[in-house]
Amino acid sequence: MKANVLDVLIYLFDHYTVDSHDANREALISELEEAGFHGREIDKAFAWLEALTEDQDRRRAPGQRSIRIFAPQELERLDAASRGFLMDLEQSGVLTPTHREIVIDRIMALDADDVDLEQVKWVTLMVLFNMPGQEAAYAWLEDLVLGGTPPSYH
Repeated sequence: MKANVLDVLIYLFDHYTVDSHDANREALISELEEAGFHGREIDKAFAWLEALTEDQDRRRAPGQRSIRIFAPQELERLDAASRGFLMDLEQSGVLTPTHREIVIDRIMALDADDVDLEQVKWVTLMVLFNMPGQEAAYAWLEDLVLGGTPPSYH
């Protein structure tokens, strides 16, 4: 099985709450290996999750009047559709500027040359799931990602 870090993360997200990854890590690692994932990708996935939870406390909120300019490395990894998706989420109030930055940081931390829109949606969903007080934004995005329903802005 040719899998990447995002595949491991999605598997964990589908089968467990992200908070439970510390509870029985050895059992999760065994199950992931039985599912066909390799140790290197599993280790990177757990490091990705740990960095996500640490990032919540360290991140400083961008100013209200700030403009997001993508760095060249971000432009290489994120296509126009993915960048537009993130900006739409921010403008509609689903993502705060801080959460947008965490999503971009976690995308850049993936072991991938380029990331498509579906992967951006999954990363965004995982970030919102781990953010206290973002239950409504998470539920809205979950419907979009898992249900495939088009967004409805209110």
